[in-house]
Amino acid sequence: MAEPAARRGGFGLLVVAGLATAALTGVAAGKPWFRAGVDASLRAAVSDRDRAADMPLALALALVVLAGWGVLLVTRARVRRAVAAVALLAGLGVVACVVAAPFTLPDQVREQLPGATAQTSVSPTGWFVTAAVAALLSVVVLALAWVRSPGWPTMSSRYDAPATRAASGDGTDLWKALDEGHDPTDSAAPPSP
Repeated sequence: MAEPAARRGGFGLLVVAGLATAALTGVAAGKPWFRAGVDASLRAAVSDRDRAADMPLALALALVVLAGWGVLLVTRARVRRAVAAVALLAGLGVVACVVAAPFTLPDQVREQLPGATAQTSVSPTGWFVTAAVAALLSVVVLALAWVRSPGWPTMSSRYDAPATRAASGDGTDLWKALDEGHDPTDSAAPPSP
């Protein structure tokens, strides 16, 4: 019997939103967040890499969030909640990187440019804005996942090892049962001595 949608806590919608925001945050975190405006005469002398700065820590944390969503799909109750908490902390770390970036990255770009002064124009890119919005949305979705994940459906236990087969590690109990004429796979058979 299918679980009611209210009990699952919006499982499908939250997973899709979580994966989408985490992936978008990861892509945006891997791009330059701040870029210097250089006049045409200096563009030939300065590479694009030297005119821009990114935040590698944000990319690493965004990948932790994305991996967390993968783990959330295959775990159960308590472990799922713990993974959601770790992913939420990583998401908050990305938000912290976004907050710190305007204070650190413009100066980093100016240091990379030859002859740059404090008046050299450095501005945020669209990727910075995208990362900021996606990181905030990701944190909201992760907080909802942390709250609702215990009610989410779990993967099928059809392929889990049965608890009744906790025989000794060397398999001698199974051989003894076979020697006595019992089928060890038959649940109605008497247990082996």
